[in-house]
Amino acid sequence: MEDDDLLFLRQEKVKKYEEFVDRRLKPDLVRAISQRDKVFEQQKIFSDLKRNIENLERNGVTSLRSLINLGSEVYAQADVPDARHVFVDIGLGFHVEFTWLEALDFISKKEARLESQAEDYTRTIASIKAQIKLVCAGIQELLQIPAE
Repeated sequence: MEDDDLLFLRQEKVKKYEEFVDRRLKPDLVRAISQRDKVFEQQKIFSDLKRNIENLERNGVTSLRSLINLGSEVYAQADVPDARHVFVDIGLGFHVEFTWLEALDFISKKEARLESQAEDYTRTIASIKAQIKLVCAGIQELLQIPAE
């Protein structure tokens, strides 16, 4: 084969590797980061709820008055005559009424699951980044560019 043919074959391989990175690995990375961010948001929500319940419990609050967001940043004042029970969003649009103790137990279990999910996504993100680096190294080798 001539040098021109080898160069053409190399360029074709580089193009395929670049397409793989752009069409597969980068979108996978963006998706994994987005999913992990959603888990982080859930962790914050449950952490805030746990702290609020603990504050209610510590201060012996049995009733309260609060502003409730009705949507589109429209608020209404609400009286809660018995704050010893709370409704917790357990997912898929379902809410369950819990006592404070039951809610704290549920939150602890949910936090453990969320922590595990966050760790899984972090591992996935690291793996995808490693694959991208590997493919980039392959491209450098094909182009005979010194590693940076």
